[in-house]
Amino acid sequence: MSNTETAPVGLEETFVEFPNNLLMVELCGEFDRNLAAIEQALTVQIVRRGNQLVVVGPTAERDRAVDVLQALYMRLEGGRPVEPADVDAELRMTTEQTDAAAAPERQLEMFRGGKVEIKTRKKLVEPRTDAQRAYVKSLFDNELAFGIGPAGTGKTYLAVAVGVSMFITGQVDKIILSRPAVEAGERLGFLPGDMKDKVDPYMQPLYDALNDFLPAKQMQKLLDEKTIEIAPLAFMRGRTLANAFVVLDEAQNATSMQMKMFLTRLGEGSRMVITGDRSQIDLPRGVQSGLKDAERLLKGIDKISFNYFTAKDVVRHPLVAAIIEAYDADPDAV
Repeated sequence: MSNTETAPVGLEETFVEFPNNLLMVELCGEFDRNLAAIEQALTVQIVRRGNQLVVVGPTAERDRAVDVLQALYMRLEGGRPVEPADVDAELRMTTEQTDAAAAPERQLEMFRGGKVEIKTRKKLVEPRTDAQRAYVKSLFDNELAFGIGPAGTGKTYLAVAVGVSMFITGQVDKIILSRPAVEAGERLGFLPGDMKDKVDPYMQPLYDALNDFLPAKQMQKLLDEKTIEIAPLAFMRGRTLANAFVVLDEAQNATSMQMKMFLTRLGEGSRMVITGDRSQIDLPRGVQSGLKDAERLLKGIDKISFNYFTAKDVVRHPLVAAIIEAYDADPDAV
C-alpha cells in the first residue's frame, strides 16, 4: 500500500495510495483540515497527488502519520465517518505506541476485529479509545459497572447509549438516570419554581445525552409514561429497580450513605452503572465521597467491574485533555 524513497530535502517520503477517491476526499477533510491536524501533531508534511498522499518527515513521525491515515481510511471503508475527534483519538493512540512496528497490527485489530458499536434510534455510537471500548464491553458483560475518570471521557454518554440500546432490543423495560442534586455549593431552595423546575437544571446533561439517541417525540412519550425516568438520587430511596438500566452520574457527589442506598436498589434483571470524577467532589468539607468508599469496598467482588479513564480518553476539544493533564501534574491545584 505504500513505498518509501529518499526525498531531495534529505528526509524520507512515503507514498500512501487510497483506491477510492471519494473516501480519500473524506479522509482529507474539508479544506484538508484532517491532514493539517496530523501535520501539526506529528511534525510532518502531507501532500496530495491524485489518489496518493505523500508523507514527508522523520522516520518515526512519518510512520505514525501513515498509521493514522490508514486507520482512518479503514474507518471510512467500514461506513463510519471521520470527525476531528476521531483524528485526535487516532493520533493519541499511535503516539502511545512504544513499538512503531506494532501500530499497524493494532489498528487492524481495532477496526477489523472485535468491533464495538452501540445501536440507538438516531445514530450508531462507537467508542473511540481503548479505555472506552473496554468500558462498553464491561457494561454489556456486568450487572454493576463503575466508570471513573475526568470530564469529557464519555463515561455517561456511553452508559446512556448502552441503556438505550438495551431498551430498544428488549433487554430491559426501563431506563432510570439519576444524579445527586449537589453542584458547587448551590442549594435547591434558592432556585425558582416547583420541585421539577428546581432539579431539572441538575439533570440537563442526562436529557442532552438521551436527545442524541432517541427522536424527540419518542423520548417525550417515554418520559411521560415514566418508562424513562430522570430523577435526583434522593428520589431513589425505598425503591427496587427491576428490569431496568440504571445510571448514577456524578457519583463523586453522593455521600457514603446515599451510595449504599443506591447500590442496594439493584433488582432482578437490572443493570447499574456508576460514573464519577474523583477530582470534582462538591460535597461539604469532611463529608466522605460515596464513590471513593464504593471503590475501596467493592473492588474485590466478582461481576463488579471498575473502568478507569485518563486525559488521553477525552473526546471533547483537544484542549480539554491538555487542561486536565496540567491540573493533574500540579499537586497544589484544586
